[in-house]
Amino acid sequence: MQSPAHRALVVFFEVRIWEIPEGGLKRNMTEAVLELYGHSRRVGLIEWHPTGNNILFSAGYDYKILIWNLDIGEPVKMIDCHSDVILCMSFNTDGSLVATSCKDKKLRVIEPRSGRVLQEANCKNHKVNRVVFLGNMKRLLTTGVSRWNTRQIALWDQEDLSMPMIEEEIDGLSGLLFPFYDADTHMLYLAGKGDGNIRYYEMGTEKPYLQYLLEFRSPAPQKGLGVMPKHGLDVSACEVFRFYKLFTLKGLIEPVSMIVPRRSETYQEDIYPMTPGMEPALSAGEWLSGINRDPVLMSLKEGYKKPSNLVFKAPVKEKRSVVVNGIDLLENVPPRTENELLRVFFRQQDELRRLKDELSRKDVKIQQLELELKNLKNSPKPM
Repeated sequence: MQSPAHRALVVFFEVRIWEIPEGGLKRNMTEAVLELYGHSRRVGLIEWHPTGNNILFSAGYDYKILIWNLDIGEPVKMIDCHSDVILCMSFNTDGSLVATSCKDKKLRVIEPRSGRVLQEANCKNHKVNRVVFLGNMKRLLTTGVSRWNTRQIALWDQEDLSMPMIEEEIDGLSGLLFPFYDADTHMLYLAGKGDGNIRYYEMGTEKPYLQYLLEFRSPAPQKGLGVMPKHGLDVSACEVFRFYKLFTLKGLIEPVSMIVPRRSETYQEDIYPMTPGMEPALSAGEWLSGINRDPVLMSLKEGYKKPSNLVFKAPVKEKRSVVVNGIDLLENVPPRTENELLRVFFRQQDELRRLKDELSRKDVKIQQLELELKNLKNSPKPM
């Protein structure tokens, strides 16, 4: 589970953990509190476990998912059941299951501690891009593309992926569809990359399961979206969801609030039930030993005032091999294809040019300093 003061960042073959100071950022950060090495190729995804403390999942272009125990700063488990790049990961409520979508056109439900695939769907008619667990409904929702290249969503029973419960076409646009699910209000939000709108639906347990409501429209297309955690919402304004919309214009982010229109100024308990807070339900050791617990719930009535008592202390690490399941993850792995070899070659060439430019600048600086020193020596001494 993610600490309120910590964030994870992907940097090529490694994952870095950063500590956000109390009160927010006031200057640029240059030093991470922890660097995690284990993937042999670029890291593409990271996800915090929803209930376990200091448990982080990372997926790389080596087709592997590593489970990190940040208490020791090492990978403790490896999921190695994918045959291509992993596109998306999503946890169920207590973190006992993880669903993945993959470039091999398969949807999987996995028991993460053992790495065992419990359910698998070969999505030939519905090419899956993103997947999300729908709270405690024991269902999955995926976004993808149909055989006619139209954007599509599908609803699945997590215990039977033989075929989707429903499939619904959205439109003929080409941008990737991102699903966001709010388990408190049973609302599903769909936002497309390059779109200017955000559709929202209500999810139900009975047919038709998916009820379209309305959509937010904007003339400015979005490049990506972030979400504010529940405890950061403005409950006095009946705000139930907040996006942070990244515009295609560089450096511009806009908050987009989803607000339920209510005239009453009292606390609206029907739209703000008890919600998962920031306190972990399990330690890393407890989760790894096989224990599952639901999230620790909190009320939004008094606002988010209670700070977390957890203090993260980065372990002291030495450079050494990282072995999981008898495999050294830091071993130099050669490129698998000619394209990978060319990418590595050009990346090295860019690095060489950068180093040569830096060396040239330092040579010029040295010459300037030598000239200044010579001028000082030749200048007449004061009488």
